[in-house]
Amino acid sequence: MYFTDRGIEELATRRGDEQVTLEWLSEQLRTFVDLHPEFEAPVDRLATWLARLDDEIDDE
Repeated sequence: MYFTDRGIEELATRRGDEQVTLEWLSEQLRTFVDLHPEFEAPVDRLATWLARLDDEIDDE
């Protein structure tokens, strides 16, 4: 398990039963970057990766 998996596991445990929209997630990511601008690049990479997941499936 990677160190970062602890946060992912906490998210799954605490909020795993909730349903959210991608719009809500986008707003939370924007707020996070506003509060922590040093994470702008990794958050942008994650958002881009999530946005393009279907592209990888189409390429196979």
